[in-house]
Parts: sequence; structure tokens; C-alpha cells
Amino acid sequence: MNAILSVAIVAALVLALLILIRWGRVRCEGPMPVSLFAFMAILFTSGLDVGLIMFPLGEFPVYASEAAYAFTNPLAIEFGFWGFLVWGFYFLTTFYFVIVEPRLKLFEIPLIKFVNNLVIIGTCAFTGFLFLSYLPDYAQGISTAWRYGLTALVVLLAVFSSSDVRYVKWLSIGSTWLFFGLIGLLAHNAGTGLATVSASLLQLSDYFANLQHFVTPLSDYHAFYLFWWFSWSIMIGQFVARFVGGLRAWQLCLAMLVIPSIPIAIWFSVLYFYFEQALVMSGMLKMSMLVVGVIFVVNSLDSLIRLYTTNLDVTVERFGFYPYIVGNWLLMYGLVLLFQFTPLKIEWIGLVVIGLYAAVCLLMLRPSARLVLARHE
Repeated sequence: MNAILSVAIVAALVLALLILIRWGRVRCEGPMPVSLFAFMAILFTSGLDVGLIMFPLGEFPVYASEAAYAFTNPLAIEFGFWGFLVWGFYFLTTFYFVIVEPRLKLFEIPLIKFVNNLVIIGTCAFTGFLFLSYLPDYAQGISTAWRYGLTALVVLLAVFSSSDVRYVKWLSIGSTWLFFGLIGLLAHNAGTGLATVSASLLQLSDYFANLQHFVTPLSDYHAFYLFWWFSWSIMIGQFVARFVGGLRAWQLCLAMLVIPSIPIAIWFSVLYFYFEQALVMSGMLKMSMLVVGVIFVVNSLDSLIRLYTTNLDVTVERFGFYPYIVGNWLLMYGLVLLFQFTPLKIEWIGLVVIGLYAAVCLLMLRPSARLVLARHE
């Protein structure tokens, strides 16, 4: 399975490089263009979830002790799992859905459309199930009733937000500012200044010195992350493509690689200071992290719900507000509960998405498809 993943990653990165070489100056604009800040906020909050907030403090000790990660420091490893290079997957799919799909309409082919929407719905519900499963780790001591109730509320808020694309945009921008505020709160509480953060960032630079190590899986846990990025890439590309605001392809790539990586790097650097100094977080700080993490989950789910409801024409305009809310909430929360009785793994979804990548690439090699693309160069 990891061998398939490695081949897929290399192929995706090569495709991204070929796009930049051949179509780097192509202007990319979606049907609902927004400002660069709004676009990056939508991308950042839709493409990440509560794991960004809660996982690092538990992962730093693992990366510091296991031999697979001994070639660099834990901060560089953590950044490698979340930052820079992996965002190239999102660039590849965003470019495809801005430039290629409107011309070829390959995702309108019945089989591809069916598999695509099945993956979206399944991943959306699986994300909700992971939140339900890991919630006791995020909020220690939470009762079973509160765990299921909070998950139901998160799904309901995501369905409501998805009912109007303006809500998705506002929530993305708002939660981005909340994330910046959370960084400032933790930094202030730890007494970290610019010099301290800069010292951590210097350790993080070791990621770039060892970039080649992060292309293929370092471990089974790294493979889990990479499958997760793959499974989300095709969906996030579909969703955020509509908001691209007229950037050249090379500008879009640079923005998607660099801009989200900056707050991720600063956030990890602050958390790494807590790890190195063995600082204990107060209950208020943990609650603040949980609140921002929950909002990130809502952001992730609402983008996927908005995507599959648009694809399937299960919209507010067609069915009305209340049937839309109730129907999608029952579907999503029901699937979240159902996942407790299934052996589904994110690796399987990632393999299906890799299969979609391969199918689309093969269809693009047809003479008719190449002719259509050549006309629009």
C-alpha cells in the first residue's frame, strides 16, 4: 500500500511541476472570485481540522524518541507532516478544477461522478466520526452524552453553514482570525517573544534541508497523514477552485505552498516551546484550543457538505431551508454513528482517490481531450 502511495506522490509532484513549466502564466479565476486573503482563509480552514490544534503536543515526544525521525528535530517533522510540500496536492487539484474540468467535464462522467460524491460523503462522515472518537483526548473527562451531543451540534452547525456560501466564507475568515488570536494567547502565556519564536523557526528550517525525506512515507504514521492529504485533496480542490481570484498558475502555487505554511510554522513553534520547556497548560488554554479546533471541524465539514449538495443538486434552492438542514443532518450524523460499526480506514479512501487521479489522467491522454486543451492554451 505504501508503494502505491509513494508512486502517487511522486506522480502528483511531477504533474504540478509540469503545470508550472507549461501553464505557469495561465490566469486562474473561479466562478465566485474573492480576495487573496479570503481565498487563503477558505483554503486554510477547509483543508485543516482540529488535529492541527490538538495533535502536535502529543506527537512531539513520539518524533523525539522514534528512530524513523532521528534525522532531524521534532519541530521539523511536525511541520513536514502539515506544511509546505503537502499543500502541492491542493494546488494540483485546484488548478485542474479551475482550468481543465470546465473544458473536459470529466467529473460529469457518471461513474467518476458517482465515485467522487461517494468519497466526499464518506470522508465528511468519517471526519465527523474521528472527531467523535478523539473527543475524549481533546476534552478529558467528557461524558458519553456530552460527546455525542457535541458531535451532533458540530454536524448541525456545519450543515447550517453550508446552506449559504456566504456563511462558509465568513466562518472561514472569522476562524482564521481566531487562530491568530490563539497563537498570540499561548505565546503571551508562555512568555515567548520574537527571539524565542525565531529560535524555534530556525530549528524548523531543518525541514527544508531534509525535504527529500518527506516525499515518501517515513513510517506508517506518516503514510496515514499522506493518505489523509490525498483523500482530501480532490475534494478541497473542487471546493476552493470556485473562489480563486485571477492569480497566474505560478502565483497560485506559490501562495498555496507558502501562505498557509506561515501560520502553521508559527503555531508549531509556539507549541514546541511548551514541549521543550515542559510547560503545563491551564484549563482555560486547553478550552480555548478546543473551541478553535471545533470551529475548524465545522469549517472542514461545511465545505464538504456544500460540495456534495451542489454536485448532486440537493440544495436549499431546490428543497427549501428546513428540509435541507434536517435531511443533511440526519444523513451526516447517521453515517457518523454508523462508522462505529465499520472497519473503514482513511488509507482505503486515499487509495480510491489515487484511483480517481489515475482515471482522470488516462482520460486526459485521449486525443480528443488533448485537442480540447490545446485549443485553450
